[in-house]
Amino acid sequence: MRDYLLTLCVTAAVTYLLTGPVRKFAIATGAMPEIRARDVHREPTPRLGGIAMFFGLCAGLLVADNLQNLNGVFELSNEPRALLSGAALIWLIGVLDDKFEIDALIKLGAQMIAAGVMVMQGLTILWIPVPGIGMVSLTSWQGTLLTVALVVITINAVNFVDGLDGLAAGMVCIAATAFFLYTYRLWYGYGIEAAAPATLFAVILMGMCVGFLPHNMHPARIFMGDSGSMLIGLVLSAGAISVTGQVDLDVLKVFEGSGRAATHAALPVFIPLLLPLTIIAIPFADLVLAVVRRAWNGQSPFAADRGHLHHRLLEIGHSHSRSVLIMYFWSALIAFGVVLYSVHSASMWILPVVVVLSAVGLVLLLLPRFTPRAPLWAQAFVPPRYRRRKRAAAEPDGSHEEIVPEPVPEPLGAQGMAAERTPVPAGVNGATALGARSRFSDRRKADSRR
Repeated sequence: MRDYLLTLCVTAAVTYLLTGPVRKFAIATGAMPEIRARDVHREPTPRLGGIAMFFGLCAGLLVADNLQNLNGVFELSNEPRALLSGAALIWLIGVLDDKFEIDALIKLGAQMIAAGVMVMQGLTILWIPVPGIGMVSLTSWQGTLLTVALVVITINAVNFVDGLDGLAAGMVCIAATAFFLYTYRLWYGYGIEAAAPATLFAVILMGMCVGFLPHNMHPARIFMGDSGSMLIGLVLSAGAISVTGQVDLDVLKVFEGSGRAATHAALPVFIPLLLPLTIIAIPFADLVLAVVRRAWNGQSPFAADRGHLHHRLLEIGHSHSRSVLIMYFWSALIAFGVVLYSVHSASMWILPVVVVLSAVGLVLLLLPRFTPRAPLWAQAFVPPRYRRRKRAAAEPDGSHEEIVPEPVPEPLGAQGMAAERTPVPAGVNGATALGARSRFSDRRKADSRR
């Protein structure tokens, strides 16, 4: 575990430290387009954040290759090289798109080529578990077709959800964390060496997202762009393909007694990993709804609009930060719920817990006007809008104090700024004081005319 933590820290540190210079580079090269109709930010923001994330990926792979407990992944498998080749290709296309706005069909073709490059180097689905049958081997063209489809769908699901500050990086980080817990259990719990590459991919993906998030949280100083969203989507799909199509469940016979029993024991999580759309269920649902909506309106499936799930959260009254947190909540509930069920599939308490948490999520969706307030002990760790302040009560001695929400500061116009500079007598509200100052100003003007 220490080697994985070191790889995670190095990947996050490299990504974090390079994001600042990349932001200056993006501004210098003009990679900060004007505000579009579908955008939610209010001022042009540089893109190309995927450059820092790609070098974080390279740093993570380099460190792992030089660690004693992880370099066996590079010696016994060609999957890390396959991942790096496909990632470099998709990253290059993303950088060009962030700068020059490449056509959607060209990007789709590049995604398929990147998936094909990984398949040619051995990162492909060889077999899948089927209920009641066991492991079913795939032919070469079946494995290639399924692998390419999985990569393209995952990349576009992540790309479609990248619409709010910190949303895509946070959701992928949640999915990668859940994925890491599952693959780490396969690798060190059951001793399945074929799960080692997927475990490494997951921890590197976590580092890439963690290192980029501080720069991308609302209000974002830089966007990851297509160079980042397509990159993390490809890394996530590569890990899912590796563990789903490369791990042989026959090794679980020792623990379960038979191949069929082993397949049934692993199905609660192998089917979601075969279709990683369950791990990233929210982005996938957004992708499906977007394609159906645009096709129904006679538009291209790649035409941008403001009908995504995060846009709808904003429309019903949620703030930017709260919309992101709600999406985080649902992603974590689905991802960790699936992984937990794979570990304790026979436990009866998992389903009630998931139902209760789902009800909590629905309540949060239905209360867009509710402003949560942090407790007193957490005042120093939350933004000002979530803090409370003390106000003396009406008692003469002022001994009793009441905790009231701290008001959110609003932007002041020219008149408001003048009113703020002028002291207001105690017991006079703002409107009365402003009217008094206005009448006093008119009286002075009349006296000057005389």
